[in-house]
Amino acid sequence: MVQKKVKILYQKKLKGNYFCCGLAAPVIASQAKPGQFLNIRINVGGEPLLRRPLSIHRIKGSHIEILYEVLGQGTEALSWKKPGGYLDVIGPLGNGFKLDRQIGKQAIIVSGGMGVAPLTFLAEKLVHSSLLKTHGKPLVLLGAKTKKQILCEKEFRDLTCQVKVATDDGSKGFKGKVTDLLRGLLPTIDYRLSTIYACGPKPMLKSIAEVAIKYSMPAQVSLEEHMACGIGACLGCVTKTKSGYQRICVEGPVFEVNQVLW
Repeated sequence: MVQKKVKILYQKKLKGNYFCCGLAAPVIASQAKPGQFLNIRINVGGEPLLRRPLSIHRIKGSHIEILYEVLGQGTEALSWKKPGGYLDVIGPLGNGFKLDRQIGKQAIIVSGGMGVAPLTFLAEKLVHSSLLKTHGKPLVLLGAKTKKQILCEKEFRDLTCQVKVATDDGSKGFKGKVTDLLRGLLPTIDYRLSTIYACGPKPMLKSIAEVAIKYSMPAQVSLEEHMACGIGACLGCVTKTKSGYQRICVEGPVFEVNQVLW
């Protein structure tokens, strides 16, 4: 973990309120693992006062890409930042996905909305490693309310992942929740040799946990939570687990589903 002022390389508006920002951060990029995050001070000496935690979306050589949606004061201020400017960044933070348990198994990646942010980095790491020799490319399930909110489909397809889409309104792909799509697919694959990786809204992750436990599947989920400090000092982002309350920013954000008390 390091704290540095990093240069903004680019700022792209993808669609709607979704943005992608590239940061020159070679030291952090060399240390980062899928599922970890950055804690970013948007403005120095002004509002917003607190840093904003944002998942590491992709690593491109010596720079880091973050994907975010403008939802409030902090992310709106971030979207105004121009290439050539600087951001005060702490990272990489948190515990990411444990990939050593993936050997010889099928990877099923499940995303809900902006939960896709850390999962692209995860898919890249899996595809470019030797972990998937037996079962090939990951199966990626992308869920959102409408097709306008589906993100990164092209990026996953470019990685030659198997991609399926679910939308609540049926405007693209399967009509319904992405977890319902998952339930329908499991009987058609060898789920006994599969591992689920997921990120998204808590109700979705709870449903993932129910599926994983029912089918006795290992599953890791990245929990989303408001964070103040990002380093475990404030105790403001705890979640209840079988080991007691744990800090999402330090012991997480990635947890085994069977350890979380939903």
